[in-house]
Amino acid sequence: MSAAESRINGNLRGIFWMAMTGILFVMVTGIVRHLGTDMNAVQAAFIRYFFGLLLLAPVFFKVGNFVRERRIMGLHAVRGFIHGLGVMLWFFAMAKIPIAEVTALGFTAPIFTTLGAALFLGERLYLYRIGAVLIGFGGAIIVLQPGFQAISIGSIAQLVASPLFACSMLIAKRLTRTESSTAIVAYLSIFVTLTLLPPALLVWRTPTLVELAWLFATAVCATAGHVTLTQAFRSADITVTQPIQFLQLVWATILGLTLFGEQPEIWTWIGGGVIVASATYIARRESRAQRPKAS
Repeated sequence: MSAAESRINGNLRGIFWMAMTGILFVMVTGIVRHLGTDMNAVQAAFIRYFFGLLLLAPVFFKVGNFVRERRIMGLHAVRGFIHGLGVMLWFFAMAKIPIAEVTALGFTAPIFTTLGAALFLGERLYLYRIGAVLIGFGGAIIVLQPGFQAISIGSIAQLVASPLFACSMLIAKRLTRTESSTAIVAYLSIFVTLTLLPPALLVWRTPTLVELAWLFATAVCATAGHVTLTQAFRSADITVTQPIQFLQLVWATILGLTLFGEQPEIWTWIGGGVIVASATYIARRESRAQRPKAS
């Protein structure tokens, strides 16, 4: 297999892993929405990451990996702190605005991520990849259009969270050059948990067993989602995988309608169609490029 064919196969694997990531993260969204405003967002976020830490505890018994990772511990710590701030804002937004709106606003993150990948990671900005990202983002804006006249504090929280998550994604991409996917996710859990602990203690109340069960399910889905996200970054350029992330809006809209009675506007379906078109285009474009040219 030539280097070009290997790279293209990697891009297709990245597309698959990113699609799986979207499904897992939408499941997390549904659980957090189900919990609603009964528990403070910071406490809920802390418990979710603490459970994630317990799930990944076996990783830290691998002494060899632990020693190797210590050399870049600072980068893991910075990522955890930035991601922790974004998580607090995201949990808050989920309790305030509809699922589809949270997801749509979250798609401002790929704009920051794509530009950051070119500026800091040296990835090439092919025209068709840029176009797919921008078209997908345009679809998200179409979905949000009816709510522009009254932007709530939840919307603002999500808008602030987006560039924070973009920074986290860029650092994760950098870490995939030398670190295992499991280690990257494990250290994220450690440092996000440490970031969330102080503010969580300030608002702490004793959670119910039902709340703990739901938050454990959130930890399972989210931890798996971070593993598949890291695999996507390892397999392909960020500019390839980001358009696939836009499919989360479609899953989120369906979830909000079927489980929570959040009736989507016509703009949600129009924008969702644009997003699906963007994701389909990038997948077909990469697949077509995989076919060897006739000699």
